Amino acid sequence: MKQIILATALTVASGVVFAAPPKDFAGRVERARTIVGVPGMAVAILEGDTVTFAKGFGVKVIGRRDPVDADTIFPTGSTGKAVTVAALGILVDQGKIGWDDRVTDRLPGFQMYDPWVTREITIRDLLVHRSGLGLGAGDLLFVPRTHLSRAESVRRLRYIKPATSFRNGFAYDNVLYMVAGQLIESVSGESWEQFTAEHVLKPAGMLHATSDSESRFAAVNRAQPHGRLDGGLRGTGTQELLNERDELGRSAAPAGGLAVSANDMARWLSIQLHDGELPGHSGRLFSESAHTQMWNPVVPLPISALPDALKATQPSFNSYALGWDIMSYRGTKVVWHSGAVFGFLTAVVLIPDRHVGFSIQINSEDGEIIRGLMYELLDHYLALPYTDWVTRYQAEKKRQVSEALAALKAQKAEPAAVGPSLPLERYTGTFADAWYGNIEVTAVDGKLRIDFKSTPRMAGALEHWQYDTFVTHLDDKSIEPAYVTFGLGPDGGIERVTMKPVSPLADFSYDYKDLTFVPVSKAQ
Repeated sequence: MKQIILATALTVASGVVFAAPPKDFAGRVERARTIVGVPGMAVAILEGDTVTFAKGFGVKVIGRRDPVDADTIFPTGSTGKAVTVAALGILVDQGKIGWDDRVTDRLPGFQMYDPWVTREITIRDLLVHRSGLGLGAGDLLFVPRTHLSRAESVRRLRYIKPATSFRNGFAYDNVLYMVAGQLIESVSGESWEQFTAEHVLKPAGMLHATSDSESRFAAVNRAQPHGRLDGGLRGTGTQELLNERDELGRSAAPAGGLAVSANDMARWLSIQLHDGELPGHSGRLFSESAHTQMWNPVVPLPISALPDALKATQPSFNSYALGWDIMSYRGTKVVWHSGAVFGFLTAVVLIPDRHVGFSIQINSEDGEIIRGLMYELLDHYLALPYTDWVTRYQAEKKRQVSEALAALKAQKAEPAAVGPSLPLERYTGTFADAWYGNIEVTAVDGKLRIDFKSTPRMAGALEHWQYDTFVTHLDDKSIEPAYVTFGLGPDGGIERVTMKPVSPLADFSYDYKDLTFVPVSKAQ
């Protein structure tokens, strides 16, 4: 492990007083990492114009001695949405698009389910989660991987029914950032991957960051993903190495497909805190007016009540801007975003009034350390008393996991010893959902199997649960298991197939509940 201290020649904003990173912060991070059981992590801190902390901790792969350093790249999930917004901002600066241009004017052939929404939806609407789609709607187009191209995934959005009316409220999605990526290609003539690499990452000096899987897998200095899968539900049990090539399909890269190092993150923090200006007064990545749009709150976010131990972190206001969350923390504006890719978590946090920013990256799914260290650093730079937030978030996660495991145990206690209604062969066939595509149910040696045809290696046995509901624990144990219910028609044949996750803590990207499959003969 090595610590790299960088400095630039930019002038510190007038009147801003900086504090050094917390005393023995590296030691605190390492202790927390060890206690939580995170294989590796990286942290960058920018104060004013100086990178005061950029350091790796732990290892890239569990069980090996290859250490994480400040140039180790980590997939950063949805924190990359702000980079897609920056790419759009560059096109706005070039006069090629406007934030409020209709999407159909820039991406011919694009359709949503509702023709009126198709006509009215703007580029800004793509970025702020107010389209009317439900939470995580359509994520199974790329979760956990996909056969589908980005263009094909975007085409299928026309079949996803809205959950609410257009611009009526907030529901986080990823699929409309895929549309934004496809729009960038339509306008620029370059793929999102190419445009991001050439017009964002390289000019920003983020020289280790990658925008495509091929470049990331070619990088020797990269962290690999880990998760806990053997404790009864995902997120519990023993830390283990996951298959890094089983991450999200590349079609979703504009929603979160970057891999970035701590040193690269430091440059990104600087660009954000300097309103688009590149480090070292070397020019601009995007204009100040574009930056103003990026941080301008658009959609209010609901504020949920937190348990007493975490009550102090509850914001008095919370909103979504263009690829950024804007919230208050103890009276101070905080601009931030979290990121999750299976096996990795990231947080990117900015305190504009203090001209401070920091990032935290881990190669596991133990979010309590991300949130805990995030609030420890916020407290430090806001001159607030120290609180051991990591321990508090650990306790809250333990409570949630305990309740979820109890709920699963209750579900398993007394399934009704009724059914199935039909011989197993009668449940077989190919069934289609309008937006996802096909599943295939087969009978092999007297047992049913299900295969998700749009998703590579997503298949498993169907075990009878009760009535005409089966449960599938997929061959790939990293994929969330699901209940699969066959609905019978008046003639006793299969009329529809619906699903829902087994785990109470399943990630919203496993939006099985949004699927309704019908026999292919009827779908046609």
